[in-house]
Amino acid sequence: MKEEIDSIIQELNLVPHPEGGYFRETYRSSDSIPSHLLENQNQGDRNVCTCIYFLLTSSSFSAFHRIQQDEIWHFYKGAAIELHQISPSGHYSKNSIGNNIAEGETPQLVVPGGNWFAAAVPKPDSYALVGCTVAPGFDFQDFILARRNVLITEFPEHTEVIRKYTRE
Repeated sequence: MKEEIDSIIQELNLVPHPEGGYFRETYRSSDSIPSHLLENQNQGDRNVCTCIYFLLTSSSFSAFHRIQQDEIWHFYKGAAIELHQISPSGHYSKNSIGNNIAEGETPQLVVPGGNWFAAAVPKPDSYALVGCTVAPGFDFQDFILARRNVLITEFPEHTEVIRKYTRE
């Protein structure tokens, strides 16, 4: 399995992502939206849309983080991903992103902007290759990596999942 993962990383030119896993931006629209037209108090203009490859292995996880924009996950290859979300109002949900529709997996999933979310590949010795599309386009200025103690203070009812998918 490690050889297949290493091959995908090399062939797609993926690099480590700050939240965990590996990624490469594959698209950034040339058109942009002026910041004064955006609802979410962005610091500066945003491209209309961005897209990345994202590879996650069962030996790591994508830590809880949030962005202001909606993010659409697209499943490509490998084992299913469990995606955990906590909405601003505290609602928790867990979805499975994969291609086994009969088992409740979905090949696409939208994470609403403002939700905290984390992801993992629960199947041992596995990986998942997905794509993530963000509109308005992603900018690292909008990326907030969760601080465990802050998130637990805000959502104490979700302490267990927060501890599992944060790094501090």
